[in-house]
Amino acid sequence: MIGRIISISELNVKIFLYDGKSVNVKDILKATLKDQVYRFEVVSIDDDIITTIPFDSVIGLKKGIEVSEYSKTLDIEYSDKVLGRVFSSYGEPIDNHPIESVHKKGVYEKNLNLEEVDVNGEILWTGIKVIDFFCPLRKGFKMGLLGGAGVGKTVLIKELIHNVYMTLKSNAVFVGVGERSREGKELIDEMTEADLLKNMSVVFGQMGENSTSRSKAVYSGLTLAEYLRDEKKNDVLLFIDNIYRFVQAKSEISNELKNVPVENGYPTTMISDVSDVEERINSTGDGSITSFQAIYIPADDMTDEAVQTVMSHLDGQLVLDRKVAEKGIYPAVNIFKSTSKSVDVDVIGEKHYKLIEDTLKYLTRYDELEEIIAVLGIEELSEEDKNIFYRSRKLRNYFTQPMFVAENYTNIPGKFVKIEDILIDVENILTGVYDKEDESKFLFIGDYHGSFVQS
Repeated sequence: MIGRIISISELNVKIFLYDGKSVNVKDILKATLKDQVYRFEVVSIDDDIITTIPFDSVIGLKKGIEVSEYSKTLDIEYSDKVLGRVFSSYGEPIDNHPIESVHKKGVYEKNLNLEEVDVNGEILWTGIKVIDFFCPLRKGFKMGLLGGAGVGKTVLIKELIHNVYMTLKSNAVFVGVGERSREGKELIDEMTEADLLKNMSVVFGQMGENSTSRSKAVYSGLTLAEYLRDEKKNDVLLFIDNIYRFVQAKSEISNELKNVPVENGYPTTMISDVSDVEERINSTGDGSITSFQAIYIPADDMTDEAVQTVMSHLDGQLVLDRKVAEKGIYPAVNIFKSTSKSVDVDVIGEKHYKLIEDTLKYLTRYDELEEIIAVLGIEELSEEDKNIFYRSRKLRNYFTQPMFVAENYTNIPGKFVKIEDILIDVENILTGVYDKEDESKFLFIGDYHGSFVQS
């Protein structure tokens, strides 16, 4: 025994350290009461008083209970046994199948130095038209998926898991931070039904669990992704839903520890907390971790400090907009706010770059024309503006897409569209090849030119 509990609150358990005993920050301690084990992680040491955060509920704990060492750090399985498994934030299997450990690794360990990082990854095509055309990804990218509640973040992440595995057979790690239990169960069932779970690892820090659990899920998920990248030499997809909940959990812990927050209630360590996570998402010459991070926007405020801190680490962003969703456009991507560092002539080629420019010009002019038509009517437009108006509506419809993971709800078969087909269709719309076609034919389809017969 190394000490005894002297105060208890929901996220703050203080322990008096016996003479001659020593512990380090991030050590795991335990207390046992009536066959129940309570675990705590050391967060600060002040002489003989240790401040810890509990892993689970503190109900039943009492002052005076003695505490002993549990382990030197939080760890998780680091072997082939992680594939097809579902873990808690603390690295324990929660899929009702025990795991015989081969090797474990601490979740806070970092393995890359500057010389090992590779920033020139290949383009990663997803088969989702609006992403591949406007915001192409590269291996090793960190892409944000921004949007308020109910605009389709989780559905898009599931579709990315499906599509990228379908083309690259890449392993994936899904980290649910603050996920609803029902959504987690649905995801696992859908991945099992699609025969994808065996190629994935899943970590859940569920919404109903305490802040400690939600704050640790990301570290456990990163460790699993690093195993697949560094030991298996794979290109790994890391999905974090939702990275904002990680910051939120850290804030709750900081407030409980009586640390003075900065403006808006975020902890003073927020920037370093986010950096510790983001700097572990990188590529090497042998493998890559490409991250898609859903970011909840509190009160739809894009200037929120936590959102801005996460975005400063990203290579691009997909912004899901409620106004787009209200028009029945899914994925509800706001193309004017969405960006990618890959939109560069040297990366995607001159043709693709020029088509993006022309499409954005058309859709920008379309917004202006909508206001004019509302006042004067479409008859007052010039012939050129009429062409822009009708072609833009076809473009807007074209970038909708039926999702494989939504087939059960829409009864529309999912579509994977190659970038070559997307470029042909967009060019044909812009140049008037499809002018005689009704705009409704472009809604929720894959490619169009394959079935188009010019009259």
